[in-house]
Amino acid sequence: MAILITGGARSGKSRFAEQYAARLGTHGVYIATCQPYDEEMKERIRLHMRDREASGFRWETKEEPLEAAALLRKLALDFADESREAAAEGRPWTAPPVLLDCITLWLTNWLLHSEEEQGGADRLARQTDAFIEAVRSYPYPLLLVTNEVGDGIVPEYSLGRRFRDEAGRLNQRLAEICDRVFLVTAGIPVELKAIAFRWDEL
Repeated sequence: MAILITGGARSGKSRFAEQYAARLGTHGVYIATCQPYDEEMKERIRLHMRDREASGFRWETKEEPLEAAALLRKLALDFADESREAAAEGRPWTAPPVLLDCITLWLTNWLLHSEEEQGGADRLARQTDAFIEAVRSYPYPLLLVTNEVGDGIVPEYSLGRRFRDEAGRLNQRLAEICDRVFLVTAGIPVELKAIAFRWDEL
């Protein structure tokens, strides 16, 4: 079950995602995609980690700024092994929820890589396709945090416009394959798919 959680900066989306995950298991796996380029970003990461520890819910943090698709595939295999072992031993087992925070930082990392190499646009497309497939095939609880980046002004520079477009398209593709999609604004989550317009209602 894949769940997409979107919203603007400081909208409360990450907190909501963590609270949601805490209701799906006794512990979770946190995939962090941020690359700390400066001290301010490092301090943000430390604060996020401190807040997660203070919540009382146990997280195993895995830092993966680029190969998120490969990590999801590995986790699926690892959890399948754990499930089989538990069944053989006759004990209950529940897959820990996986929370990936966030999609837009992961996309940023790949976008910067693609800017630095020839054929980078094709590589970005392949990575995006691989990530979509990894999400589609992941069989356990998965929460994905992303950002709404197209509600402001048009970016002045070409890389900013490309990022906005790529992020918007990626969010649409993820929303299509996720079971639930939440928009968080001012700390208030709204489930979008539950209230979405349907063409057969015309």
